[in-house]
Amino acid sequence: MMAELVKFKVPEGMSRDELLALAHETTADWAANPDLLRKHYLLDDQGFSYGFYLWKSRNAAEAAHGEAFRARVREKFGCEPTSSHFDVLLNLDNLTGSIAEELSPEQGAARPA
Repeated sequence: MMAELVKFKVPEGMSRDELLALAHETTADWAANPDLLRKHYLLDDQGFSYGFYLWKSRNAAEAAHGEAFRARVREKFGCEPTSSHFDVLLNLDNLTGSIAEELSPEQGAARPA
């Protein structure tokens, strides 16, 4: 499993409600991506918006955030997004009461801890 954090600056004057409306417009497309396991839409108090994604692989993350995605961010927000990628080592889920140790991408799928 691969985690990705995408960051971009929210335009000056854009309200939280406007940003939330734009986020809602993207949910159907993200829900249709079979390689996306989870996405969190985040906003910090410094005017940056983030997408935190859990992907099946880094290739899936890179495919989803290619030039077409970057062009949409530039069009809607007037800036270039940045991305950071992370190998998920361990996943603690308090909602389900589970802990899963993630195998490295070379080893295959996750195994229960």
